[in-house]
Amino acid sequence: MGAVAAARNPRLGGIAESPCTTLQGLALALMLALFNTGMVSAAPLSAPAVRAFIDDMVASHGFDRSTLEQLFAGVERNDRILSLMTRPAEKVKPWWEYRALFISEKRIKDGLVFWRENAASLQRAWDEYGVPPEVIVAIIGVETSYGRITGGHRVVDALATLAFHYPGGNEARAKFFRAQLEHCLLLAREEGIDPLALEGSYAGALGMPQFMPENYRKLAVDFDGDGQRDIWKDPDDAIGSVANYLHHHGWRKPGQIVSQALVRSDETGRFVQTTLKPNHQLGDLVESGITPVKPNSRLDDAAALFELEARHGNEYWIGYTNFYVISRYNPRIKYAMAVAHLAEAIRSRHAEAAE
Repeated sequence: MGAVAAARNPRLGGIAESPCTTLQGLALALMLALFNTGMVSAAPLSAPAVRAFIDDMVASHGFDRSTLEQLFAGVERNDRILSLMTRPAEKVKPWWEYRALFISEKRIKDGLVFWRENAASLQRAWDEYGVPPEVIVAIIGVETSYGRITGGHRVVDALATLAFHYPGGNEARAKFFRAQLEHCLLLAREEGIDPLALEGSYAGALGMPQFMPENYRKLAVDFDGDGQRDIWKDPDDAIGSVANYLHHHGWRKPGQIVSQALVRSDETGRFVQTTLKPNHQLGDLVESGITPVKPNSRLDDAAALFELEARHGNEYWIGYTNFYVISRYNPRIKYAMAVAHLAEAIRSRHAEAAE
């Protein structure tokens, strides 16, 4: 914990007790605070909101009130999380820059290593859930670089901050994170985990596949049969859980994900979507002069046309049902496109290695 954070925390004493009593010491403390990602708390959590949440948890789930009050006495608002939430890469970067974050030679090579080390589990996930290995590998690769970067924020801090202080007063998003905070405490009780010990992303996502607490409770699986659903350290469980998630949301086997489109039509604009669920059939696009570079003989497939900013002008892509399923993981066009591109790069490289 940075010195300034410690000084602000009433449980650790007042600022007069801090060793940082010189200007040099205070400057150092401020620098440390800027680099501290998990504990800087500019203001307390809303006391009325916390009380109302505790009331609901006691009434709905039988939690002990004093235990929750003691827990929330140690939960901290994190204003850095609020700042991060307002500028995710999907919003602030054009497609060609966003793509470069995830489609790198290192990430492709590391994906091949992950595939090789977990080949049996990936094959079983394909057999049981119908999701191909490269898609599972790509999702874990995009989310956490194959489990190496899972986040260092205390999850209860992140979820409470977003539940009670979501930026811009967005009630729908605040309600979502309030539900995730509820699921987090239920998860901790069910799994016998100290909720203050859970670490994850600044949005409260968990483990190698970055499941939100609700998704963990509903869709995480014990894929290796050891009696635990360990998506933090066990790649077998992470692989099975990702496959189960996509299967649950309607993954189609076989089924294409995405194809670049050739556009020879003045009607392109009326087909371009900013929403993710396919609103057309492929045949409608083809009849209007919009054709996939990757042939697809099923003209009745649901399809969506997306326009993305490339380095030199715009490019067009056709997303199918499986593209939409990937977006259920993260509802951003650029995210689903990055997963699809990484999956294709890994699949192609894996096939070359097998020849």
